[in-house]
Amino acid sequence: MKVLETNRLTLRWLNVGDANFILQLLNEPSWIQYIGQKNVRSLEDAKAYIQGGPVAMYTQYGFGLFLVELQNPQVSIGLCGLLKRESLEDVDLGFAFLPKYWGKGYAMESASAVLTYGKIKHKLTRIVAITLNNNHSSIKLLNKLGFEFEDTRPLADIKEELDLYAVEL
Repeated sequence: MKVLETNRLTLRWLNVGDANFILQLLNEPSWIQYIGQKNVRSLEDAKAYIQGGPVAMYTQYGFGLFLVELQNPQVSIGLCGLLKRESLEDVDLGFAFLPKYWGKGYAMESASAVLTYGKIKHKLTRIVAITLNNNHSSIKLLNKLGFEFEDTRPLADIKEELDLYAVEL
């Protein structure tokens, strides 16, 4: 299901047909370094990740991580969306892109659209984001989006402490 469209991008719900892309993205060294190992090693693992994560979140909350596709040519380039984690009080913004699509403004374009979507569609007034303190590219993007650093904290299932940023909508 298509959720958002920008000048260059389409954001839509993930489905099991996206398993090849998810397998590729979740095994990128940058994903593992900054987000963590999700133990998605096969197409079956990728399908289970999609069903148990994003699809379950769509059902429960009406939002989740969305597949980001270029409109022309139509190709999957990353994920961007809203997540509700048990370990965080607020909804958080998540994003990750294949490295070959970094530096082209796609993360900014999709994240801006997702923030507006969260405010208008889901009546959110505050959104947070978490990142490792050495993920300078993500921190730079969060700052451009208006997020401000709040604190550093541990989260369940993550070894390192994460920096928490927040934006009031």
